[in-house]
This record gives sequence, structure tokens and C-alpha cells, in this order.
Amino acid sequence: MNEKKYKWLLYFIVTTILLTIVVQYYWNFKNYQQNKQNFINQVQISFDNALDAYYGDLAESNQLTFIDIDTDFTFNDELKSINVDSIFKDIQIEYSSNSEKEISGFTQIQENDTGFTYTKDNNQLTHINIIRGKKASDSIKLLKDVKSIWISIHNDTLDFEKLNPILQNELKRKQLNISFALKHYKNDSIFNTYNTANITPQYLKTNSKSTFLKYNERLELAYPNATKIILKRSLSSILISTLLVLAVISCLFYLLKIIKNQKQLAEVKNDLISNITHEFKTPIATISVALESIKNFNVIDDKEKTKTYLDMSSNQLSKLNIMVEKLLETATLDSDSLQLNKETYNITDILNAIVEKHKMQTNGKTIAFKTSSETIMAKVDVFHFENAINNILDNSIKYGGNDINISLSQNSFSFTVSISDNGNTLTKANEDKIFEKFYRIPKGNTHDIKGFGIGLYYAKKIAEKHEGTIHLNLKDELTTFKISLPNE
Repeated sequence: MNEKKYKWLLYFIVTTILLTIVVQYYWNFKNYQQNKQNFINQVQISFDNALDAYYGDLAESNQLTFIDIDTDFTFNDELKSINVDSIFKDIQIEYSSNSEKEISGFTQIQENDTGFTYTKDNNQLTHINIIRGKKASDSIKLLKDVKSIWISIHNDTLDFEKLNPILQNELKRKQLNISFALKHYKNDSIFNTYNTANITPQYLKTNSKSTFLKYNERLELAYPNATKIILKRSLSSILISTLLVLAVISCLFYLLKIIKNQKQLAEVKNDLISNITHEFKTPIATISVALESIKNFNVIDDKEKTKTYLDMSSNQLSKLNIMVEKLLETATLDSDSLQLNKETYNITDILNAIVEKHKMQTNGKTIAFKTSSETIMAKVDVFHFENAINNILDNSIKYGGNDINISLSQNSFSFTVSISDNGNTLTKANEDKIFEKFYRIPKGNTHDIKGFGIGLYYAKKIAEKHEGTIHLNLKDELTTFKISLPNE
């Protein structure tokens, strides 16, 4: 994939992620708004039901039952003290002004529990007893031959002490655990209040729609905007939405990572092919020249030249063989087929031998070795351990500075080899990739230093096979590789 396609794909993925987040946010916001409206509706229903229940209880408690106790009592001297004619005339005049019909009688309440009924047709008075409350009247109905009528009297005031528990029960029934305040208005003037000191500007307000209120009355309920209750009801949908968004974003980023890795792999592959081509061309060309010289310049009779050309060809074939073995060996590092043959060795002696060999082969660079003890014993696969140290040291010689320092130390459970140089070839940008297979610091098409990019990868895998670690440290203007392996 070329750079242009990769950028367009990156833009597409980023746009998809942003659109997914925006859509999910809009969906959650609409869901929140809907739950908020449901919350408001439930408060309204609870409020109206509580007020209806309050007036229903009030009607039952204020119910009056009139019972005739003397149906044969005629108008005589005993009731002369009652001016029935005067009362009747007053009632008749007031009633006639509002209606064309005439009245045939009336009932007069004298005290809280007594009174009389007057019938015009037979000029008869009947004593009545008054019983208050629904339970009492229901009990009277069970008696035989007793006739009664009942009247419910309406109150002009609201008793908030009675209304409050009814409203709280209605709210709890709807699972609404909220505080509230009440205001009773008459002709747009506040007549009575309850708990209004706790009202804040964030409170929501609603008016009761109960038909029991008079036309000039209004009962207002103030309650908090219960965001926690609304969010709790929306929690499941928010969690599902969030998980879906995270899943989509994770998949898209994973896809982007795979594409990026494939892109890097393609670059590494091209770089590897280029490196292998340059590495293999030299020995192949040398062998070809030697064979051509033997064939065309008649040097077979010259044993000295023949031997020189054959030795040259043999050396180049050995180099080719080593390169092929390195590539094949790298292929086995990731599998379980590579088994270590660990034995106890003096690590100090091994490092001394490696350092002396590189001192003899290296010109212009200083290599120094320092150890905490002349005898540091540990169990290692000496073949692979030497190769790993050689690869790290080769890397420092090829790419590092002129001063290379090697140190060896040991503690109770492991030993550490540090290889430092004062070079600046490696940067923070290369720090995380330097141990990747076939990775080489990009230099375009320049191949002034030969290699496949497998030396440090090999060292990392050998350290892991030994259950140890290796890492790069770029501090104090030094490039330091540290490899730590267990003692056993």
C-alpha cells in the first residue's frame, strides 16, 4: 500500500470513529430527554392521584348522614318556639330568585348532631339525628326500617399535613425518591405553602390537573430535576452504547495497526531483499571471478595461483554458508524447536575471549572491559550466549562511537552484561523497533554497512530463551545495551 492510500484510509477510519461517537452521543442524549419526560410525567401523575385521593378521603370523613327518628311527630305546641313559617318564606324567596320551581320543604340543622325536617304539604316536622363520617353512615345502613340521606361538605382549605404522606406514597409507588414543595394559590395569590424554603432555581414546577380544585384555585408542586434518577434509568443503554463505541473504535484501531504492520513488513521485506542481494553479490562475484580466472587464464598449471583462487572461493563460500545459516537460524528462534544446552561457565572468561577477539579485528575504536569479579559463574548455552554478545558488540562497533565499554556484574539471582558506546546513531524513534526482526535504521538506498537486521533480534530471543531480559538505554549521551540472565 502506497503512502497516499494509507493516508486516505487513516482519514476514513478517523472520520468513522468521529461519526460513531457523534451518533451514539445523539442517541444517548435523545434517550436521556425521553427518560426525563417520563420522569416529569410520572411526577405529574403521582401529584394528581395524591390530590384526588386526598379529596376522596376528605369527602368520606366530612360525610353527614341525616336520620329520621320521629316520622309521626306533627306540628304542635312543642315546636311552636321554632318559627317555621318565617324560615320557609326566607328559603322560598331565595330559591325562587334562582329557579322557577317551588320548594316543598326544607331541613334545618340546629346543632352539630340534631335538626328537623319540615314538609309543606302536611305541615309536618320531623326530628333528625346527624352522624358524621362514612363508617358511621355505613353502620346505620345495616339497621332495618331506617331511612337516611348523606351529604359531603367541601372544605375551602388544603391540609398539607394530610396531603404530604399521600403524595409521598404515590411517589414511592413510582420509585421516585425526591423531595418536594407545595404552593396553594387562590386568585393567583399564595394562600398556603409547604417546604418552600428548599426550592432552588434548578427545581421543576408543575400544576395539579385535579378536577376537585375550584376554578380560581391552583396547587403547584416544585421538585428537583433528578438527574441521578434519570441517568440511572438510562444507565443500561448508556453502558451498551459505550461498549459498542469502544468495540468499533478498538476494531478500527486494530485494523489500522494491522495495515501499518503490513506496510512496515513490506518495507522490511524490500529492505531485506536489497540487503541480501548486496550481501550475496560480493561472494558470488568473487567466486565467479576466481573460476573465470582459472578457466580462461590458464592458471591450472600455476599451482600457487590456483591455490589462491581456490582459497578465495572457499572463503567466500564459507561466508555464504554463514549467511544462509543465520537466516535459517532466525527462522527457528520463534519456535520451540530451538533447545538450549545450558552448562555452568565462568562468564568473565567468556567475555574476556570475546573482547580480545574484537580488539584484534577492530581498528580505530577502543574496547574496554570491566568486571566486578574475576569469577562469575552462571548456567548458559555458551554457543548462543557468545553469539548474542557478539551481535551486540558488532552492532556497537558498526554503528556506535569510538569508545566502547563492557561491564559485568552479578547479584544473588542474575548477572548483567552492559555494552555502552558514545555514538548517536540510535534515537528515541528507533528505541522501540531496534529489536524487531529484519529492522535496520532507514538510510534510503545507502548500504555502506552490511547486515540483515537480525543480530539484535537474535540477541533478544536468546535472552528470552534463557528467561532473561535485554533492553536499550539512551541516556547521558551513551547508547547502552543491557542483557540480564538468571544465574541458574
